Amino acid sequence: MLKPAHRLIHQRVAMRAAESPDATALVFQGKRISYAVLNAAADSCAAELARRGAGSGVIVPVMLPRSPVLVLSLLAILKTGAAYSAFDSRWPEGRKNALLRLLDSPVVIGQPRDIPGVFDPTIRSLPEWAALGGRPPVSPDDPAMPAAVFFTSGTTGEPKGVVSPHQATTRLFDSEGPMAFGPKQVMTQASSPAWDAFNLELWGMLTTGGTAVITDHDFLVPGVLRRLIADEGVTTAWLGASLFNLFIDTSPGVFSGLQSLFIGGERVSVGHVREFLACYPGVQLLNGYGPVETCVFATCHPISATDLDLPGGIPLGRPVPGTGIVLVDGEICVSGSGLASGYLGQPRLTAERFGEELVDGTPTRVYRTGDLGALDAGGVLHFRGRADRQVKIRGYRIEPAEIEAAAGSLPGVAWCVTVPVPGPEPGTFRELALFYQASHLGPDRAPDPARMRRLLGDLLPGYALPGLIREVTEIPVTLNGKADTAALLGGLADGKVSR
Repeated sequence: MLKPAHRLIHQRVAMRAAESPDATALVFQGKRISYAVLNAAADSCAAELARRGAGSGVIVPVMLPRSPVLVLSLLAILKTGAAYSAFDSRWPEGRKNALLRLLDSPVVIGQPRDIPGVFDPTIRSLPEWAALGGRPPVSPDDPAMPAAVFFTSGTTGEPKGVVSPHQATTRLFDSEGPMAFGPKQVMTQASSPAWDAFNLELWGMLTTGGTAVITDHDFLVPGVLRRLIADEGVTTAWLGASLFNLFIDTSPGVFSGLQSLFIGGERVSVGHVREFLACYPGVQLLNGYGPVETCVFATCHPISATDLDLPGGIPLGRPVPGTGIVLVDGEICVSGSGLASGYLGQPRLTAERFGEELVDGTPTRVYRTGDLGALDAGGVLHFRGRADRQVKIRGYRIEPAEIEAAAGSLPGVAWCVTVPVPGPEPGTFRELALFYQASHLGPDRAPDPARMRRLLGDLLPGYALPGLIREVTEIPVTLNGKADTAALLGGLADGKVSR
């Protein structure tokens, strides 16, 4: 159980600053920032944000690259009682502008060259902010209040804002769980701040007294990881399953010196895990599972050699602290304090995905993941596929319907279908293929595939852009009138649909 005064993210960080003020909280480009400086700087910045309108019930958009100033800004927002929504700089401008209108915040954090009128915290260094001696406002002390909003792909073509409370993050790092980090832990921070894995890398360190080493690359690359292990003493890292596979294929020696490595985000390759275990018997490898609605992980599994020959692949594991798993007609449903409050401004969708199920005879709020699973005799969860169209590619959860909605909105497009292209491992996908049929009605001509890619680049985040885009004279259908995706993929394989 968390102590009442230490239930919120920023309270946990402040507690660490009081306990070990000189300990290193952040490392960036070789420079170190102590807990005392970070916490004092965030106090002063919070006072300024409160004067500008940040507070309980407000969601503040943040448009900054990964850096200590980004961390300062997020911590300051939480200290005001507001929540943050960190944007990915790679998102198209249309998406950013739409989300700014949706959030309608009195204050936006960024740099004036990006958006006029924003509050720019880079006007001072962190030591300068700390020297101001500002005091944050008194804010509510409710672990269920929003801390962050993560925008993810939506089935209607509109992004879904997942409202994640403080307790969803703090419950992850309970002293009894697999993420019981501490002052001796040093972790890379390379995930996008718009993704919930960011919470694992940043708040996992700062709420437990560890050190977050911030990279200035869009994602972790082998050379950077090797250098950070050697120069900064990195002990822990997170990699999406696809990136983990790439590291094993190209730089298998890069993990020397780690104590633990978390992987997940999509189905894990048994072959790559086998090679890792053979090369690094002393490094703990953990598979984490959980949609963003459950904040980072709902389950976690320390992988061992005995998992390699299981017919269903690497297990998803047992629930993390504060989390429950129940299967309803084979669908994985998650309960507990890790659940999101719901989807921002979408009560109907919230009611569809979050509901009540009987757990040990008690009505309990759950999130219906759409994933199918099975529990073995030891209570370990195993993945059995998807119950809907949603897929994960390179760690990103993607709704094919969002891509179809974007492509279908373009002039001259009569019909389009998004099809996942299977990867080398069962249940994995290497890319998406978009097939579209031109309309023969009206004056508008459908864009050619190259122009279609450019237009979709203005409408979709980069990770959702299909790897293959093909115009077809006709989209084949099955006997029940649905698009025949097998025939479309077969056309790619036999050359009937040009690659």
